[in-house]
Amino acid sequence: MVIHEQVGLFLCVLGQPASVRNTQERLQHFGETISRQFHSVLKAILALSKDIILPADPTFKNVPHQIRNDDRYYPYFKDCIGAIDGTHVKIIVPSELQIPYTCRKGYTSTNVMAVCDFNMCFTFVLTGWEGSAHDTRIFMDALRTPRLHFPHPPPGKYYLVDAGY
Repeated sequence: MVIHEQVGLFLCVLGQPASVRNTQERLQHFGETISRQFHSVLKAILALSKDIILPADPTFKNVPHQIRNDDRYYPYFKDCIGAIDGTHVKIIVPSELQIPYTCRKGYTSTNVMAVCDFNMCFTFVLTGWEGSAHDTRIFMDALRTPRLHFPHPPPGKYYLVDAGY
């Protein structure tokens, strides 16, 4: 399978809640091929993410121009380095995983926590949590797990968050 077909397959699987069997029928490939190619592209994207999803200024020393140049925000938000929030992404899971992946709104989901800067660029993303997981639990995992490389704010700096954090 050529690279553009692999990427297309990957986007097809991500873009709709379809099983491997449905994708297999739609694209006329064996299930093993679908799975292998999907994971091949996923592995490449995960490798890229380490170089793409990170703070532009990892020291957080510079005040973003959106804050610095606007009297409505400066000096109130001069020490803010971004925002953290979570979202639920609908997913299909095997029946034995339905309970932990069912969110408070009643559908199965994965809970995603994201951090973005003032340019609306992601600087950190944590995926894979069950839909029933609370935002605080996910946040604490990000803080306590060094291999996740959460961009901790330096002393005196902070992220904007909602009450879930």
